Amino acid sequence: MNTNTEKISAKVIAAIVATGLMSFCGVIVETSMNVTFPVLMREFGVNATVIQWVTTGNLLAVAIIVPLSAYLIRHFSEHQIFLSANLFFITGLIFDALASNLWMLLLGRILQGIGTGVALPLLFHIILHHVPIERRGFITGIATMTTSFAPAIGPTYGGIMLTAFGWKSIFLFLIPILLISTLVGIGSIPHIKVTQNGQFNILAFVFLGVGLGSLLLAIEQLSIFLLILCMIAFILFYVSNQKGLLLNLHVFKNKTFVFLMYGVLGFQMVSLGLSFILPNHLQIVLGQTSTQAGLFMFPGAILVAILSPISGFIMDRIGAFKPIITGVLITFLGLLMMVIMFIKASVIQLLFLDILIMMGVGIAASNIISTTLSKLSDEEFVDGNSILNTFQQFSGAISTTVVSQIFTLGEMSSVANGAVTGSRNAIFFLIGVVFISLILTLSLKYQNRI
Repeated sequence: MNTNTEKISAKVIAAIVATGLMSFCGVIVETSMNVTFPVLMREFGVNATVIQWVTTGNLLAVAIIVPLSAYLIRHFSEHQIFLSANLFFITGLIFDALASNLWMLLLGRILQGIGTGVALPLLFHIILHHVPIERRGFITGIATMTTSFAPAIGPTYGGIMLTAFGWKSIFLFLIPILLISTLVGIGSIPHIKVTQNGQFNILAFVFLGVGLGSLLLAIEQLSIFLLILCMIAFILFYVSNQKGLLLNLHVFKNKTFVFLMYGVLGFQMVSLGLSFILPNHLQIVLGQTSTQAGLFMFPGAILVAILSPISGFIMDRIGAFKPIITGVLITFLGLLMMVIMFIKASVIQLLFLDILIMMGVGIAASNIISTTLSKLSDEEFVDGNSILNTFQQFSGAISTTVVSQIFTLGEMSSVANGAVTGSRNAIFFLIGVVFISLILTLSLKYQNRI
């Protein structure tokens, strides 16, 4: 990795911008779809569990493709990887902008997931390999707006587009941004030839995909059979991976990396969980429109956008622990206050609490990512980056699935206040996620590992 003190070149900045734009589009379209669910359910004649696959299918595609990043980075140039990802993404957007049925919509979302799954690890690969270590917190803070800012602004974007132009415009309006990303990337991302050696372990990839997919379905359908299938697939992946490494799993022996990675996953789960809970609660229970539900998330999104690079700048100077623990504590207290007040909370009260939670996300999320990746050696980085991004995206799928399942169970339990009960129980789940992150962060500090 580059650890010199030289200034970051303009081409590196442009490469980060180009890849960041693609990653941003991937996350924003993912979260913007939540506000469209009532409309899509009526248009395609399906229930909430089925339409949830518009988001879950995309997240699953991302989670399955991201593990390939380690192989791709070793065998193809950054330039080739970037252009391929953009091609998949733009094709997916065109499919969805023209979708006349649910299957066409899902196919487009899967193609977008493939593009996002390639772009996200490439973004952090460029940062960790081309940005000096003393500037890494600030640059990572800017880059991780894609995973902290986009989930919050997604419902706002989705609500405005849905009301003004219809749900297909959500995809159509992103095409020019992806074209700009392509042009900037062509001019800035180097086309360095990479020696291609070693065969692709297709069996390991298939078993990993089956394992991730069946795990998601097992949670959604509460199926013991699918859970057993998941466990068998992961065992087969582990065995076949030993014969030809798709991923080097030795990074899991790095305890600091594993503990910090959980924090990254926790913030992803909170962001995507709330982006499902709050817009649906506002529309179903509090009678807000899709536009109002989307705009509700906007103040918190702006705060995340402001705080991420600022907190990264601070981390570069005072170290990682204080910014991270501050953000985790604020997020935990915000969720705790939300669950206490939720049953009788007004729109304004929920808005204040969401801003408080997003303040914690803005302070800690990007710093945890930067610190997690910095704990890897040069030999571990490619695989660790791939594993981190795989788990991050899959945790989003898990969070959305669990939260929607809890929400649905709440609705089924009571006609009068079922939606409120479901939303509140889902927030309890997010509190538990953040509490574990808090304990792990404090344990690392106690052991002087952070």
